[in-house]
Amino acid sequence: MNTSMILAAADTAVHLNGTQLGISVVASIVVLILLVTVAKLHPFVSLLISALVVGIGSGYGPVATVESFSNTFGSTMASVGILVGLGAMLGRVLMDTGAADSIVDTLLARTSTRMIPWTMALIGALIGLPMFFEVGLVVLVPVIILITRRSKLPLMRVAIPTLAGLSVMHACMPPQPGPLAALSCFKNGSVGVTMMFGLPIAVITAALVGPLFSKFAAQWVPVGAPENFDTGRGRVDADGNPVTTKPPFALSVLCILMPAILMLGNAIFEIAAPEQAGSDALYAQIFAFFGKPAIALAVAVVFAMLVLGRTTHMSWKAVNDSLKAALPPIAGILLIVGAGGGYKGVLVDTGIGDIIGKFVESSSISIFLLAWLIAAFVRVATGSATVAIITTAGILGPVVDQMGVTAPAIALLVIAIGAGSVFLSHVNDAGFWLIKEYFGLEVGETFKTWTVLECLLSVVVLALVMIASIFVPLV
Repeated sequence: MNTSMILAAADTAVHLNGTQLGISVVASIVVLILLVTVAKLHPFVSLLISALVVGIGSGYGPVATVESFSNTFGSTMASVGILVGLGAMLGRVLMDTGAADSIVDTLLARTSTRMIPWTMALIGALIGLPMFFEVGLVVLVPVIILITRRSKLPLMRVAIPTLAGLSVMHACMPPQPGPLAALSCFKNGSVGVTMMFGLPIAVITAALVGPLFSKFAAQWVPVGAPENFDTGRGRVDADGNPVTTKPPFALSVLCILMPAILMLGNAIFEIAAPEQAGSDALYAQIFAFFGKPAIALAVAVVFAMLVLGRTTHMSWKAVNDSLKAALPPIAGILLIVGAGGGYKGVLVDTGIGDIIGKFVESSSISIFLLAWLIAAFVRVATGSATVAIITTAGILGPVVDQMGVTAPAIALLVIAIGAGSVFLSHVNDAGFWLIKEYFGLEVGETFKTWTVLECLLSVVVLALVMIASIFVPLV
C-alpha cells in the first residue's frame, strides 16, 4: 500500500505542466521574499504560504499540498530539531559554567599584541562551533571590548577577526541549524563528511579573511571601544549565587570538540574501511552509534553537565536549569527549519527537480556555483540566512537525488549554500543591526566593516569549495 501511494504521487508529479510548475515556483519565491521583507511576516508563516503557492499554482492540489508539507515538516523536525535543541543546550552549559570564558582567557593570556587578531579569529571559530551566531556574539562582545581597551588596538582589529570566526562556522559547520537543514534535503548527506570538509574550509577562511581584512577595516573605520559599554560579566547559578570557579582550558575545549570528534571518527572509519562500515561487528556498531549526530551531541551535553558542573561546584539543579533556559530562544528557529522542510517536500512532490535537473544538465554552470548564486539571491532579498539555505536546498534537493551525487560532493554543496547565505548582509538583516548597536557604529561604518566582511567570507568559501570540487567526484 505504501509503495502504491509513492508511485501514485510520483505519477501525479510527472503529469504536471512544466511551464505552469516553473511559474509557480518562481511565484512562490517572489511571494516568500515579499512576505518576509515587505509584510514583515514571520518566516514560518511565509514558508507555509509559499508552499501553498507552489502546490496550488502548479495544479498539485490544495489537499495534497497540505499533506506533503505536513509530512516533510515532521520528518525534518525529527532529523534536525533534535540536533538544534541539543546544540543549544551544549552552548548554554558552556556559557553558564564559564567554559567559554576559560577558553577566551587562556588563549589571550598567551598571545602577544601582534597576534591578537589571529587569536580572536580562533576564539570566534571555537565559540562558533557549538553556539548559534547570536549567542556567540553576545558571549564575545564584552571580551572584544575589554581586549580593545587593554591592548589599545583599534576596535576593528579585534572585532572583525572574531566575527569572521563566528560567521563562517555558522555558515559552514554542523551542528549549526543552517547546514543541518540543508543536509536534511539530500538523501546522501552526511554530517561527518560535511564536517570533514567544512572545518578546514572554515578555519582557512577565518584565518585569512578576518585578520587581513581587519587592517583595512581599521583604516576605513578608525574607532575605539564604545565608552558606555559595561564589560562586567559576573556569572551566577540558577539560585542567584555567584560562580567564580572556571573549568580548565583543556576540559573546556574537549567539551566543545567532543561532538566533532565522535562524528569525524565515524566518518573516517567509513572512508578508511568502507567494507566494514555498517557491518554487525561490535567495533563497527560502536563507531556507527557514537557517530550519529544526535548521540554525539547528547554525549557531549551529558559529559559537559557532569564534568563542568562538578569542576565549577555548580549544583545539578543549576546546570539542569541551563538546559531549560537554552530551549525557548530556539523555538522560532525550529519552526522555520521545519517549515523549510515542508516547503522542500512540496517542491519535491510537484516534480520541480525534473525542470531544474534538465537546466543543470544542459548548462555549463557548476552546480556548486548555482547553489551559491541562488542562496545569495534569497539572502540579499530576505535578509535571512536560514531562509536562504532552506530555499536553496529545497530547490536543489530533488536534482541532487536524481543525479546520485556522492556524499563528499553533497558536503561541498551544503558548504556552498551556506557561503551564499551570508553574502551581503545589509539593512534587512537582524545581524547587521546587532553589530551596529553593539559596537556603536553608524550605518555607513557598518556597511564598510560588517557587510564587506560577510561578502569576503562568502566569496572565499565559495572559491575553496570550487577548488576542492576538482578532487571530489560529483557522481
